[in-house]
Amino acid sequence: MAPNPFFGAVILAFAGCSSALCYTPQKKTRGWSWQSYWLAQALACWVILPWLGAWATTPNLAAVLSQASIRVMVHTLLLGMLFGIGGTAFGVAIRYLGFSLTYAIAIGISCVLGTLFTPLLSGELVAQLARPGTSWVLAGVAAAAVGILVSGLAGWLKDNDLRKTESLPEGFQLVKGLFFCILAGLGSAIFGISLDVGRPIAQIAADHGAGQFQGNVIYIFSCGGAFLSSAAYCLFLHLRQGTLREYVTLPSGGRSSTLAINFSMAALTGILWYGQFFAYGLGQVRMGAYKFTSWAIINAMIVLFSALVGLILREWKGCRPRTWAALSAAFILLLVAVGLMTYGNYLGSI
Repeated sequence: MAPNPFFGAVILAFAGCSSALCYTPQKKTRGWSWQSYWLAQALACWVILPWLGAWATTPNLAAVLSQASIRVMVHTLLLGMLFGIGGTAFGVAIRYLGFSLTYAIAIGISCVLGTLFTPLLSGELVAQLARPGTSWVLAGVAAAAVGILVSGLAGWLKDNDLRKTESLPEGFQLVKGLFFCILAGLGSAIFGISLDVGRPIAQIAADHGAGQFQGNVIYIFSCGGAFLSSAAYCLFLHLRQGTLREYVTLPSGGRSSTLAINFSMAALTGILWYGQFFAYGLGQVRMGAYKFTSWAIINAMIVLFSALVGLILREWKGCRPRTWAALSAAFILLLVAVGLMTYGNYLGSI
């Protein structure tokens, strides 16, 4: 496929938007403990949809899997399990910090580590940076990191503003939230590494005619591993708190329609979460010489759109002008970063 970095960046923007929206349906669930919601959405986004997506877009899927290296599949699965720990931590962090601050901190860590570690671990970083457009790409990665940090600063200023007006979100706990944000950022970066480790499987899929959808087969293992570690934690909470019955009967005699809504919201979360990486695969194959920057681009777009989601959810209501100035600066930096990396990919692909 001929590189088309500009179209690839547009697709990655849609992926970022999908990621920023994926956990908003959680606010509409009623009568479920956190683990009930998380396990239900994890089943959708990390098991059902990856298998359906791979089956629908990979010709001769059974043959592809039979030809793939067992070592590669196992390593991809194990890295996915580590990501599952981070993904679960991400869901917990949102409970303590809200959408805007969680996305800024966790995705900031993921952006830097996931972008640079992937080509570094594969030994391709030096060769990649020798191509034309390197300075644009590096400037873009740096701008993305700064933009995400400024977004985190805006979130911290928002925290101070809301603390003074006593309008912090219910359940806000800064220390616990920061711990889970760091864990989530590390886990998210590992997911990017997992996708890179699984590239030989994608190449086999491409040989069988998967084309631009070749990356979908990797999600069977990366996401499958994530489900295993997340399910273990959720089942532990279910057994300890006696909440496993919530899947069939809500506490205090809740309505059956409420239970149906809860499952629908969990399914919608799964669709949005899986949708981001379905689009990520389509965008990455179009980015050209510096495919590894796709991770930085999608993370920048995630932070950008997550801040917009925070605005829509009125998380920034009551903030002072300096907080709004920091948020505006973050928006500008993130947009500039995406532009720089896209143009660098274009120069490297000429």
